[in-house]
Amino acid sequence: MSLPHAILTALLEKPSSGLELTRRFDRSIGFFWSATHQQIYRELGRLEREGLVRASGPGAGRGQRKEYEVLADGRAELARWTALPQDPKPVRDPLLLRLRAAAVLGLDGLEEELARHRELHRAQLAEYLEIERRDFPPGAAAGENRLQHLVLRGGIQLESFWLAWLDEALAAAGGVGAAGGGGAVGAKGAVGAKGEGGENGGAGRE
Repeated sequence: MSLPHAILTALLEKPSSGLELTRRFDRSIGFFWSATHQQIYRELGRLEREGLVRASGPGAGRGQRKEYEVLADGRAELARWTALPQDPKPVRDPLLLRLRAAAVLGLDGLEEELARHRELHRAQLAEYLEIERRDFPPGAAAGENRLQHLVLRGGIQLESFWLAWLDEALAAAGGVGAAGGGGAVGAKGAVGAKGEGGENGGAGRE
């Protein structure tokens, strides 16, 4: 995913000013593709210079509010990018690496960090479920709306996975602590250390 394509998608869904677009990133698009306001404005300017979007409406003059819309070339570029093959991205979460390190160093302080991550994922799941309740009531999904709901469902399922995994990790960490010492043997079993689980450890709508 790239920022220009995220912006083109958002503007096809709803033509917006730069400020409106940054707010939409804060509220919905940013859940799966984050960007700073400065990055969004810079990319909008580049897309306009390349003829992929244009500023329209009475506020299109210099220093005035601009509302951006996607031009035919922008739509064609988004269609081209959408059709490209792309392999899944490997997971690169520092928490997984830290747990692997704890297998050989011990778990000092890591249980608290696991619990903190669990609370963050619990809060994110609650937010996603509230968006689903508000924006996608039963029987209302159709066409484009159905695909937008599917993106949200992906987020819900991912947060649900992390909650279940963190429950398992906390249970394993507690068991390791009860066993005494650094608990390297028990932790290895949890993260799939080399020789015991494989080389790599198994490891909204607007």
